[in-house]
Amino acid sequence: MTEADMDREFPLAPFTVIGGPKRSLPLKEILMRLNQVYCGHLGLEYTYIHDLHELDWLRDKFEVPGAWELTAEHRKFIWMDVMRASTFEAFLQKKYPTEKRFGLDGCESFIPSMIQCIETCAEKGAETVVIGMAHRGRLNALINVCSKPLFQLLTQFSSFTMEGFGSGDVKYHLGTHAERILERSKKKIMVALIANPSHLEAINPVVVGRVRAEQVEKNDTPLGKKSVPILVHGDAAFSGQGVVYETMHLTNLPEYTTGGVIHIVINNQIGFTTDPRYSRSSEHCTDVARVVNAPIFHVHGDDPDLVTYASQVASEYRAQFHNDVVVDIVGYRRNGHNELDEPMLTQPLMYKRIRQHPDVLTVYTEKLIKEGVITEAFAAEEIQKYLDHCEAELKKAQGIDSMNMRDWHDVPWTDFFSNQSPTRPIPPTGIDLNTIETICKAVSTPPKDIEVHNVVTRTMDRRTQLKESGLADWAMGECLAFSSLLKEGHHVRLSGQDVERGTFSHRIHVIHDQSRDKTWKNILHGIWQGQALYTVSNSSLSEVGVCGFELGYSTYNHNALTIWEAQFGDFSNSCQVILDTLLASGETKWGRQVGLIVLLPHGMEGQGPEHSSGRLERCLELCDDDCAYLPGTEPSAPQGETLEQIMTRQLFEINWIVCNLTTPANLFHAFRRQILMPFRKPLVIMSPKSPLRHALAVSPFADMETGTSFMPVLADQFVKPGGVIQKVLICTGKVFYELVAERRRKQLEDKIVIVRVEQLCPFPYQLLAQEIDKYPNAKIMWLQEEHKNQGGYYYVRDRIALALGMPVKDIAYGGRPVSAAPSTGSKIIHLTELNDMMTMAMNLD
Repeated sequence: MTEADMDREFPLAPFTVIGGPKRSLPLKEILMRLNQVYCGHLGLEYTYIHDLHELDWLRDKFEVPGAWELTAEHRKFIWMDVMRASTFEAFLQKKYPTEKRFGLDGCESFIPSMIQCIETCAEKGAETVVIGMAHRGRLNALINVCSKPLFQLLTQFSSFTMEGFGSGDVKYHLGTHAERILERSKKKIMVALIANPSHLEAINPVVVGRVRAEQVEKNDTPLGKKSVPILVHGDAAFSGQGVVYETMHLTNLPEYTTGGVIHIVINNQIGFTTDPRYSRSSEHCTDVARVVNAPIFHVHGDDPDLVTYASQVASEYRAQFHNDVVVDIVGYRRNGHNELDEPMLTQPLMYKRIRQHPDVLTVYTEKLIKEGVITEAFAAEEIQKYLDHCEAELKKAQGIDSMNMRDWHDVPWTDFFSNQSPTRPIPPTGIDLNTIETICKAVSTPPKDIEVHNVVTRTMDRRTQLKESGLADWAMGECLAFSSLLKEGHHVRLSGQDVERGTFSHRIHVIHDQSRDKTWKNILHGIWQGQALYTVSNSSLSEVGVCGFELGYSTYNHNALTIWEAQFGDFSNSCQVILDTLLASGETKWGRQVGLIVLLPHGMEGQGPEHSSGRLERCLELCDDDCAYLPGTEPSAPQGETLEQIMTRQLFEINWIVCNLTTPANLFHAFRRQILMPFRKPLVIMSPKSPLRHALAVSPFADMETGTSFMPVLADQFVKPGGVIQKVLICTGKVFYELVAERRRKQLEDKIVIVRVEQLCPFPYQLLAQEIDKYPNAKIMWLQEEHKNQGGYYYVRDRIALALGMPVKDIAYGGRPVSAAPSTGSKIIHLTELNDMMTMAMNLD
């Protein structure tokens, strides 16, 4: 074949790795590219993308001769990144051979990939990059991507004590944030790596929500130019973990989009000990990304030049088209799952090849020396410099015997944290009467420019009637809390399935025109001039993805109120990993405070096993309070505390707050307290269903006016004076209204008192004791609607006994018997259980 033949242009075949059929290239160029592609260096997936503009853009990035050639200077920077990544892992292996570190060995090209993504994002206007990743390569990323001081990380390899509140976590779970000056462009950018649990991909929605919150505050939606999320995945986790799909489906939803997520896969072609043929059904681990038409770049990890170029194109694509994009770095794992694991047990042939294979630094160094980009002397000198730096940082770390959690915070709430103290009182949460009446009028008046549904008219009429009586129902209590916070400048966000109208059509914050599509009005907008943003948005049919997103949203701005509502409380089952590993334990593990509110509609109403229980018992089991001492009498308790100070300290020290509310006023105060507290705690509320419209489930405006506050214990306002009280029923939640009705039917208002515990955790010991002390000769029964092995019984009985100074055996149990399921599916059985429970409650023997 002659030189002229090699220069002839031929049309390209429609390969996904090359491009469409309407282009032509010289034969020698085609052969070169095919050789590079089919040698496993680069593969592209984008034939499923139907946007011709995107396709042409992608083809131009890869089909133009010389497009992926990098300058010698740029390649020197890449070599430095690879050198640091490889030398860092070797240093740790030498100094700590028996420590788990989940090293990057085999995929060191990940570090120049990340650096290039950040560089390109900064060139496109990004001010912040937020990273979420699991264990593999995390320590390397902390040092060589996020610029964390190495000595702070090395203290984690030694025995150390903890400074500050909490248990801490292992080194490869922790996060950081820092302002980094990029080496090539010299641009400044804030880089945050979010702390994560061992549940691999659970951090994905948290990162996306955190970025969305920053974009909203900076007026950076929907394009997301200033704040960019980067999610780093393992290959097995990317294809195997459902939260990846649930998070990815948020990418183009109006109130959830971040303008695209950059996904980088550290693909070591194995999941712990499982081969790809046993861990996924798709050809590639990244095939799930096709659901949002994200282009996917498969790149050989031993070719740092192509890894860097693909990362640059991915970042440019995200900035141009505001969609997700994936870089799949196909490498290997030189050690086992961790450095103490023996991979030959399960992949002997694979690891025989790995042990004969030179590392990427060796491969890349030889290539650059051969091409005259660097010299041997330069390489040796730079490696020694980095090793000297590591030794100096190790010496510095050896002089430190403690770790401060502030060094690992992934969100800079510096001012907020510095002013926190359990001695700072929580101010009253009530508002003035004029504000109450203004809000009630605004949300009780149907908009005139929209044709409303009859249900909306009836709802507004009922609100008007209640307003004229000086009363608020559940939905109005919610409106009063939200709108008053908006007036005070606090952003409020409510998210979840069907939250715009409410699952039970009680909320109706968004009113849709009955004749015109895409025409609606949010009734909480525009009540106050210059009010803060109120966002209420129906979410995708996802629990783990959306709950994680809202948790992430709440981490950014401590002055915003963020709420996730489950359609039914039972559905929190699907996001238990978020509740367990991030929400309930995030502060004690990572020093991260969040004020996320979780609403779980709860109540036994004969709707079946998956539409009854918000699993109150699970939430209480996750509470970290003890009941060995009455609060205020612990050996470590400050002397001379008032009751108010004791209860504030309880809130400060608890990991999260759990409530089962019965009045709109307490709902109102609970929401406002979340913002007015001088610290942040998650709040779980077992919210009602049938009491949303119950005649007794209303509150007078006086309970929400200036000077009022949340009431953890509610006295019985329906008891008849003058009688001899023989029995006190202590309960929580919706069952109170059933007990009141049954007591009235049996005319026992002068013999039985019903006391409500509205806040179960932290438990209001002194307030409950003060109320029960009014009835010194009465028998005590805890009455719950849930089954005995569920609900609050096993949590509250010891606490009631401690509060009242009586044996646990003297606190009778009232409620349903034990059960594996949270409720029956039979209406007849449900009513039988309810009747038995009421009989038990009203029995005076």
